Amino acid sequence: MNTPSMPPAGNDLPIRRLDITRRNTLMLALGVGACVAFAWWVYQRWTHVFTEDARVATHMIEVSTRSAGQVSTFAVGQGSRLEAGALIAQIDDRAARFTLEELEATQQTLASQRERIAAQIDMVDRETGGKLRAARSQYDAAIASRGSAQSDLEFKKGEWDRAESLVKRQIISRQQWENARNAWQQSEQMLQRATAEAESARAMVAEAEASQSQIQVLSSELRGLEHEGERISASVERQKVAIGELHVTATAGGVVDQSFVHVGEYVVPGQRLLLMHDPADIWVDANIKETEIRHLKIGDPVAIRVDAYPDREFAGEVRLIGNAATSQFSLLPSSNASGNFTKVTQRLPVRISITQSEELLRPGMMVEVAIEIR
Repeated sequence: MNTPSMPPAGNDLPIRRLDITRRNTLMLALGVGACVAFAWWVYQRWTHVFTEDARVATHMIEVSTRSAGQVSTFAVGQGSRLEAGALIAQIDDRAARFTLEELEATQQTLASQRERIAAQIDMVDRETGGKLRAARSQYDAAIASRGSAQSDLEFKKGEWDRAESLVKRQIISRQQWENARNAWQQSEQMLQRATAEAESARAMVAEAEASQSQIQVLSSELRGLEHEGERISASVERQKVAIGELHVTATAGGVVDQSFVHVGEYVVPGQRLLLMHDPADIWVDANIKETEIRHLKIGDPVAIRVDAYPDREFAGEVRLIGNAATSQFSLLPSSNASGNFTKVTQRLPVRISITQSEELLRPGMMVEVAIEIR
């Protein structure tokens, strides 16, 4: 048997109406809020390109050694801060320094030999130069005497020929003819003597020139020593460079991310010692869908949120838009040998500049970017 419900009391009716009004107001407010949120979402999607496929990137610098040897000092570790030129590692350089000392000693020996030969050249030049000049002067005088004797002989020969014709005609005496003949014969003897003296002087000149030729031999030897000295000097400089390469220093400032060797290990050329990066030189690499890439241009402002700091927003700017999809750089490109094909939206790399803030941003951090495309 059903019991009839009691009608509400007179005081409960206004309360129920108030609850209904509040519920309707709340539903209306929620509906309006949802509409506003949806409109804001649509507006953001209309004016921005969003992606979560992005991360902080930088140049990872790999420091390696160019020489082989045992590490005697390794002055850095993970997290160490380096300035440009700071020592990273010291490789044992004792053998290299011994080689340098040997080369420098050889260099000094060659310098001494060059000085000795230069002094010898100067001495030979002074000795033989004076003799050569004297011999040439004596030879010139002998040539001149021979020329004078030749002229005198020709004159005396002419006088004797004339005296001989005159004596036949008895114009001059026999004594005058004999005097002319004796003078001609004496002139012949003087010419022979002058010729002999000229030949002797020429022999002295040849001897002096032969002595002078020693200078050419010594000069050639000196040039050989100079070339050898240049070769040794180049070897010395190369050895100094080799010793310098045993001191591994930082080429740029940065922070050490990971080290790979310890003191006492033997390293070989090309072996990496550590990885580092410059905290100030960072950017964001984002992969944007090919269907949205047409909206982007260089210089578009970007709002960046980092997963590690969700309550902060960083500002950036589009600096580079890739010219090839990321799939083109895959080590294992996809093939369609079976004939089955599924169209997949590709992504293109976009580089976004970002300003470092208190060195909070580190390479590899995942970020969310919103690129304004209005």
